[in-house]
Amino acid sequence: MANTKHDEAFLADMKTALEAKKIKLTEELSNFASKDAHVDGEYNANFPEYGNEDDENAREIADFTANKPLEMAMEKELRDIGKSLQRIEEKTYGICKYCEEPIAEKRLQARPTSGSCVSCKKTLTQEA
Repeated sequence: MANTKHDEAFLADMKTALEAKKIKLTEELSNFASKDAHVDGEYNANFPEYGNEDDENAREIADFTANKPLEMAMEKELRDIGKSLQRIEEKTYGICKYCEEPIAEKRLQARPTSGSCVSCKKTLTQEA
């Protein structure tokens, strides 16, 4: 593992930011989705009920169709936040999971759930 880790103040700031984002996402999800009673951390987009007229039914389907991908993206972000918070507790946050070098603080500030450094990410995505 890398010798240089991030200082405690930076990690505390990142933890606070991650926890705030988790609360915000959970609140936003509750506006159009319900927690799945059978699967922890999963949500189901609510199917809106506007009425029985054709135009109302079409709007219900359109809104549900728009909300489902949003729900899935927000669930993924919540899972990523959970993993990041776990890495903070395990003292592995901010260390690239591929090369085990510290991830730049600017990268973590821009993308707090990042698990890889820019160099490894570019290699993985085959960017120049």
